[in-house]
Amino acid sequence: MEWHQLEYFRLVAQLQHVTHAAEQLSISQPALSRSIAKLEEELGFPLFERRGKHIVLNRYGVIFLQYVERSIQEIDAGKQVIHDLIHPDYGSVSLSFLHSLGSNLVPSLLSKFRSKFPNIQFKLYQNATTLLLDQLKAGEVDLCLCSPVTTKDYMEWEPLFTEELFVVVPFGHRLAQRKSIELKEIALDPIVTFKKDYGLRILTDHFFKEVNLKPFITFEGEEILTVAGLVEAKLGVALIPHVFGLDKTNVSFLPVSKPQCQRVIGIAWTKERYLSPAAQRFKNFVIQSLS
Repeated sequence: MEWHQLEYFRLVAQLQHVTHAAEQLSISQPALSRSIAKLEEELGFPLFERRGKHIVLNRYGVIFLQYVERSIQEIDAGKQVIHDLIHPDYGSVSLSFLHSLGSNLVPSLLSKFRSKFPNIQFKLYQNATTLLLDQLKAGEVDLCLCSPVTTKDYMEWEPLFTEELFVVVPFGHRLAQRKSIELKEIALDPIVTFKKDYGLRILTDHFFKEVNLKPFITFEGEEILTVAGLVEAKLGVALIPHVFGLDKTNVSFLPVSKPQCQRVIGIAWTKERYLSPAAQRFKNFVIQSLS
């Protein structure tokens, strides 16, 4: 059994069409068919069934494909490990982070890090906490800057800093001049908040439940600046952190005396998954910079 046979098999299985696979591989269709037939002969069982112009995996092929894909991934990972050892100052880091961290914190971190390691590249993703953790679990990113409500069994987690959450009201609101409030004091106000799978929404719901507040929600958004803008437009009040860019809005930020409202921002990575030297360097840099 030869390595190229496994790669050919995987592509044919993905495309379910010998002609199209042969075109992608830049070989003739008969040569590809012979390679698949030889593989099946060496294995001692068929891998495909023909259905018109297409071929599909049979039940043996479905099982075998899982092991082939795993083997190819392991080989690629091994090649990457060795490449990283040979070239420790090069490589790339895939980083995901919350929307609220993208306006100031992440650009600042990347600028400072790349001044020291200019040859390390980044692939960046912004999303809600739930989707960020899905990416991390799937191995789509190396590191994640987020605020999980609870840690997951597949992840390592290092807290970095704590953000206070404020009740935000528009200028002219009955509470706007207060130095602090209790959360229950907004029980009769309409609420501007976030979509249900967002970390800030999960936290907001938790704090509301803690004081037996049943919110009347007027809008569910995705970004803090949008939520603050709707508060400014007097569509409701919100519970949000004070992030970069909010100083220019006509809203008042009121500290909450009861209960304590805050979120923890940290960096997460996946247990037992290889982190390249580039990713390790950036992780350590972030922890040293923010902890």
